Amino acid sequence: MKRPSILLPALACLFLLPLSTHATSLIFENGQFSFQALRTLGYSVNDGADIGECLSTCSRIEDGDTESWYSEWLATAERVEAKANSFLAQAHTVSARECYFRASAYYRTAEFFLHTDPDDPRIVETWERSRDTFLSAAVLSDRPILPVEIPFEGGSLPAYLCLVDDSGEQRPLIVAHSGFDGTKEELYFSIGSPAVERGYNCLLFEGPGQGEIIRLQHIPFRPDWESVVSPVIDFAVELPFVDTERIILIGYSMGGYLAPRAVTREHRITACVANGGIYSVYGSIISNNPPGLDSILDNEQASLEYDSTIYGMMEENLYIQWYYSNGMWTFDADSPSELVRMMRAYTLRDCITDISCEMLILDSEHDQNIHGQAIMLYDSLQCPKEYVLFTEEDGADEHCQMGAITVSNELIFNWLDRVLDL
Repeated sequence: MKRPSILLPALACLFLLPLSTHATSLIFENGQFSFQALRTLGYSVNDGADIGECLSTCSRIEDGDTESWYSEWLATAERVEAKANSFLAQAHTVSARECYFRASAYYRTAEFFLHTDPDDPRIVETWERSRDTFLSAAVLSDRPILPVEIPFEGGSLPAYLCLVDDSGEQRPLIVAHSGFDGTKEELYFSIGSPAVERGYNCLLFEGPGQGEIIRLQHIPFRPDWESVVSPVIDFAVELPFVDTERIILIGYSMGGYLAPRAVTREHRITACVANGGIYSVYGSIISNNPPGLDSILDNEQASLEYDSTIYGMMEENLYIQWYYSNGMWTFDADSPSELVRMMRAYTLRDCITDISCEMLILDSEHDQNIHGQAIMLYDSLQCPKEYVLFTEEDGADEHCQMGAITVSNELIFNWLDRVLDL
């Protein structure tokens, strides 16, 4: 095979184009800053942010400067945590709880772009502050939020049990996990809080490649997510307050592949929500590229040139830098080309017909991350299924309906109520 030295830079550009833009422009010119600001602002509906605090913080950030992003969100998080401590000392428990929740979300936001350098010690330090302030809020919650450890392959998976009450009454259980970069604390603001308000108990967990597991245990992602979810279900069905006939699995972002993959083998789950749906993680990356990219990456010299091109682009483009740095860290890949090759295993191609539970596949009109994957997943399913496309008119057209969590959850829970006959 000839060295593709002329074609490779063009292929690299095509490879990255679908992942490098966002439709919504909010506050910042930099698309990544804009989207992450929207992500944080959106949790204001569930106690995860205050709009004024967010706007004030963003006004102090230098657009596109990741150190400025970190320092200003950190300063806001620390200020809000200090308020929480003061409120708690004065026995203002509701105000303290609210501040601890917001501080947790702001610490997570501060930490996000640190992933461009996975060796940065501030990643673990800031993540720990997000976790610890969340735990401080949980203790003050008027609905039980219980940290638990789920046995897993000689170790454990960290999780939160979010309960409607402490009555012990059997209720449906939502089991939820994130994807490429989320945490279980963030999941509380996206699904945990809305779930208990509607009478659902919720189990929020982190698996390999996520949250505490990658930061402290250094365990990377794995494609056979059924091996992760089954121990979680083993744990759940032993809880006396779980209606074992009504267990729901929800996966967000790359979790839109992981959750469907889990239900190809784990059949104790009644219904599954993929937000947004992904048939193939690998396919989502190469779908807009020339067919030759697949074979090029199997050539050693071409891979070296590809890596060189990507590393050069990482110096110029924030999203490319973040995506590959976070991906190599969480997948334990040594290079960009190895990361792409590893993603080949993340496909439902050979097992999708094994899914038998009810499936809800969510898509967003301007989702730049999974372009076309949700409808591909839906069309390939042979089980009871429903597909929903959120549009710009809904205000829910961004990835995982960020900025429109209420709109998204209204549809999810109405569908669950109907499917579960509640």
